[in-house]
Amino acid sequence: MLFLFFAFARTTATAQDNSTQTSHNSPVKKSTMQVILIDRFVVPNAVKAQFLERMKISRDFIKTLALSGFIEDSAYEEPGETESHYVTIAVWQDEASIQKARQIVSQEYQKEGFNMPEFIKKLNIQMERGFYKKVEE
Repeated sequence: MLFLFFAFARTTATAQDNSTQTSHNSPVKKSTMQVILIDRFVVPNAVKAQFLERMKISRDFIKTLALSGFIEDSAYEEPGETESHYVTIAVWQDEASIQKARQIVSQEYQKEGFNMPEFIKKLNIQMERGFYKKVEE
């Protein structure tokens, strides 16, 4: 979210979960540094409204997790003729905050009856995820 609701998903055929790796395929080390979660999505325009509706629901919920280490998020769109590209960026206090949020979001999805992997597959959405740390200047 931020299409953060996808940040808490399981791996699907069209959405690969790199939650235990950085963008360089090395294991994430425990740290107290802020962690930035960046998700990129390719969304067919025919299902764009459904995607945006779910994104809003999820982002609104994620923003309630400030006490759980959520700091801020942003979302960006690049519209196209047949598909649109989205990038979401979420900043978390540390890796422990992300793990805690995953549990909370998973419980919320169960309560809602929302199955994210099915949603992604059904709408033919493609997704990439990466966990980043700020480069010191």
